[in-house]
Amino acid sequence: MEPPQLEHTQLGSVAGRVIAIAGAGGNLGPTVVQRLVQANASLELAGRDAAPLDALAAGAGEVGTTAVDLLDPDAAKAWSREILDRRGRIDALVHMIGGWRGGKPIDEAPLEDWDFLGPLLIRTLMHTTQVFTAPLLQSGRGRAIVISAGQAQSPTHKNAVYAAAKAAAETWTLALADRFRGTGATANVIVVGSIVTPAMRQESPDKDFSSFTPAEEIAEAIAYLCSDAAASMNGQRLTLRGAS
Repeated sequence: MEPPQLEHTQLGSVAGRVIAIAGAGGNLGPTVVQRLVQANASLELAGRDAAPLDALAAGAGEVGTTAVDLLDPDAAKAWSREILDRRGRIDALVHMIGGWRGGKPIDEAPLEDWDFLGPLLIRTLMHTTQVFTAPLLQSGRGRAIVISAGQAQSPTHKNAVYAAAKAAAETWTLALADRFRGTGATANVIVVGSIVTPAMRQESPDKDFSSFTPAEEIAEAIAYLCSDAAASMNGQRLTLRGAS
C-alpha cells in the first residue's frame, strides 16, 4: 500500500499523517479519533480489546485497529511492524493508556497499587516508545505525545502512588525528547485534570464540569502537537487543567 502524501501547505495540518494511538479504546478515544479523522489523518488504533477499537473504526475512513497487550514488548514490536507493513511509515505515537488507584492517606496507601499502575502507565510507554523511536526518526517529523496528569507535578498525599507513576512517565518522555533533539522529531506531554467527555455531559447535563479538562481540548492539543505548527516544541508540558 502506498503511504499517503504528507500535507506541506498548512502548518497546522495533519492530513495524510500516520498516527498510532495506544489506549484508543478508553474514554478519550472517540473524541480524539473523530478530531483526527476529520483532519484526514490515517490512524492506527491499539488497545487490549478489539470491540471498542472496531466501533471507533467503523465508517471512519483510514483507520486500522490492533488488539494488543502493550505490557508485552514483543507485542509492541509486532504492532509497530504491522503499521509499517500497512502504511509504509509512522509519523506520530500518541500514548493515552490510563488508569487510577488511590484515595487513601500516604501512610495507609496499599503499595500493591504500584504493581498495577507502574506497568500500566510506565511500562507500556517504555515498550511503545522504544520500538517506535526509529520509525519516528525516519519520518523526519515524528511526534511522540503522552497524556499525563497534574498529580505528576503537584502530587497530593492521597494519590501518591498514582502521582509517582505519572511523574516517572513524564520523566521518560522528557528523556525521549532529549533523544529527538535536533532530529526534527519531538516528544511532548499534555497535562490534564479530570477529563470530561461529550458522553459524560450527555449523561449528567446538570453537573458542573467547569474544573474538568474537556476531551475536545485534548484532541485539539494532540492535533496541534502532531502538526508542523508545533515543530519547535520538544520536551514541553502543555497544560490543560480546566477552569480551576
